[in-house]
Amino acid sequence: MDFVDDFRYYKQPAMIAEPFELGDEDKDAVLAGVIETLCDELNIPIPSWLRNVPPCREPLFLSRIESVKAIAIVESPVRLRLRNIFVWDNFLFRV
Repeated sequence: MDFVDDFRYYKQPAMIAEPFELGDEDKDAVLAGVIETLCDELNIPIPSWLRNVPPCREPLFLSRIESVKAIAIVESPVRLRLRNIFVWDNFLFRV
């Protein structure tokens, strides 16, 4: 969450100017979706290099609890849904 906190605080596009190294398809898709969601939230242009990060091949529910999957489908931020990732709407928030 340090990246999320820092990006929200500093709002510096330079923090996401360069692509990250791809390694794990699911983790790469989550990170790309998080960056896109934050860019939308902060009115920062989404870097074009994120188009090269593929979505998850299969739906990815970050909560493994079967009974909350339907909630995650409805509440997931659009950028994560487009990447086939499903989370609760408070995924990027903390107290």
